[in-house]
Amino acid sequence: MADGDRLAPARDTLAPPCPALFPPREERERREELLTQALFETGARVAEGAVAPTLDLAVFRDELAAFDFSAPMPVMCWVVDQMERGVTHTTHPRYFGLFNPAPSFPAQCADRIAAAFNPQLATATTSPAAVEIETHTIRAVARRAGLPEGSAGHFTTGGAEANYTALLCALTRAEPGFAAKGARAFAGEPVFYVSRESHLAWFKIAHQAGIGRNAVHLIATDGTGRMDTGALADAIGDDRAAGRVPAMVVATAGTTNAGMVDPLGRCAAIARMAGMWLHVDAAWGGAAIASAAMRDALAGIELADSVTMDAHKWFATTMGCGMFLTRHPDALAATFQIATSYMPPNRGGVDPYANSLQWSRRFLGLRLFMSLAAAGWGGYAQHVERCAALAGAIEAGLLARGWSIANGSRLAVVCAEPPPGSADIRTIVARVLASGRAWVSAAEFEGRPVVRACVTHGETSAADAAALVDALDAASRAPSFD
Repeated sequence: MADGDRLAPARDTLAPPCPALFPPREERERREELLTQALFETGARVAEGAVAPTLDLAVFRDELAAFDFSAPMPVMCWVVDQMERGVTHTTHPRYFGLFNPAPSFPAQCADRIAAAFNPQLATATTSPAAVEIETHTIRAVARRAGLPEGSAGHFTTGGAEANYTALLCALTRAEPGFAAKGARAFAGEPVFYVSRESHLAWFKIAHQAGIGRNAVHLIATDGTGRMDTGALADAIGDDRAAGRVPAMVVATAGTTNAGMVDPLGRCAAIARMAGMWLHVDAAWGGAAIASAAMRDALAGIELADSVTMDAHKWFATTMGCGMFLTRHPDALAATFQIATSYMPPNRGGVDPYANSLQWSRRFLGLRLFMSLAAAGWGGYAQHVERCAALAGAIEAGLLARGWSIANGSRLAVVCAEPPPGSADIRTIVARVLASGRAWVSAAEFEGRPVVRACVTHGETSAADAAALVDALDAASRAPSFD
């Protein structure tokens, strides 16, 4: 075929669309009904079954090998069956694990709508309705967090991208030459500060930003899992004296292991005094802004230069839905602005491709928009307060069995220690997981091993919380001989 030639059959010989990829409407309706019914049925079985995977991996690999793609094979029901047996079920009401809640029904509906229309969210020109919905939702969340009018932001793939965005904005604000020259633009080594209890994706983020992992300075905690602000102030002074350039303070609002909140107001005061950017990583705890009763746990978040929240955590949307919020819209433009001949001009500064790390991306924000529209802030207040109350019930149940609570978080995260003479933490957790009755994890709090339980599911019941207490207590009784 000569250069530039195309396969161009005559009109009357053009093949029809591939029916497997683009089936007619009647067939689509049949398959969608089949899938919906299969998901409802498997969901009911999941709620009554084991939380951890029960997959025979050797058998699964043999079955998977049969999909050599040389010929079409039926797959939809097979995939549903494998997922039922082959994942830890975050949708199980006794999943007390990491920050991966069962998604709200409106968020699931939003995913189906977004998939059907498949808008490209790079520009407002191509997807004006989708971009406006996301912008409206971001502004609503920023207002609820107490950020000033005019604050902006965007949806992200998750907390890591949002935190990376914060670092890039902070570095660009600290040294405008960073945009063109990178770390070479700084007079000294740029550094930033996080609690040692923070999410340590910060090391990957620093590597990614080109300032190196040594730029992450871990600050000691105060014995309660919160950043020691005295140690923070000392570290900033020491770094300045050594010729380094402090660029950002990161305060965590809901640590991964223990759900603790750093002293946000004091961190803000230190950052302001030092002329630094304050970022609050509220990926999990940020949803507490919905509740008037819990809002004071996040006092000081309104002082932040930027905030991370994950809608796919306590806001209970489907996975891959983070948020970056900032009181400095100009910082986003300075960090990500770009012009190309194949994109429309970024008029009004609203195009996501010119104000965020991503270019092509999914319509993520519809998940939170539809959930907020369905429930309102009051519905979300009910959701987070209920989770916190269930965490309190777990704490009370364990205390009655002789356990102790290490963390004292208000954000539905329980770090518990068994009575003296019990099995070790990892053995207890392994026994609970093997029983299939619940899912918890082993963690550390202030250097001590703990059992970590987080109430993540919006439909977890008091009976589920009691079942977890029973499972933990039973698993702790027999000594470990490992």
